[in-house]
Amino acid sequence: MLRNIRGLARTILVVSLSAATLWGAKESAQRLTAATETLTELHTKISKDLAKKAECAVVVPGMKKGGFMIGGKYGRGFASCRIASGGWTAPAGMRIEGGSFGLQVGGSESDIVILVMNKAGMEKLLKSKFTLGGDAAVAAGPMGREGAAQTDAMMRAEMLTWAKSHGVFGGVSLDGSTMRPDDDANKELYGASATNPEILTGKYPVPAEGKPFVTALGTL
Repeated sequence: MLRNIRGLARTILVVSLSAATLWGAKESAQRLTAATETLTELHTKISKDLAKKAECAVVVPGMKKGGFMIGGKYGRGFASCRIASGGWTAPAGMRIEGGSFGLQVGGSESDIVILVMNKAGMEKLLKSKFTLGGDAAVAAGPMGREGAAQTDAMMRAEMLTWAKSHGVFGGVSLDGSTMRPDDDANKELYGASATNPEILTGKYPVPAEGKPFVTALGTL
């Protein structure tokens, strides 16, 4: 009897863990879809010249009031970097936490796009953790598809940031926020051993869930 109970408990545990894994993978896929939609909508509003110069891009869709604007600020998204062939790497999970959130256009729910403008900025994405405005020079991005960085701050910035809130698009200040790899998302998409330095330097193929996201990056 005891053996049967232990066997049943083991089976329930295995089933529960499998269900959790499947749900996690589904959640990451949904977030990738949201990030793709953000890119598709916002790419026409970001300077073509700046986009062409970008080494990497980070997209954090749907930062909501409950998790980002009140108390602990928080968001989850994906990063990708250019490769020698001109394409983009597979998406790597990113988390953004804390800091000020000076959204110039206001609102309580925002989609964030960050362009990483040089190799120094890319190296920050490969770290275990870094601070925007501290470890990495960051500035609110200029407006308009034909616009270009005009100020010294933009010219020196390693990263330029934009946000959309309630249909309104504008530059955003993320000073003081920290960014780090989203290990849970990477595990769900690639397996336990996948790291952001490996993913963002092209060592992993683009998964099926990430192909629309990478295709959208190609429109920048």
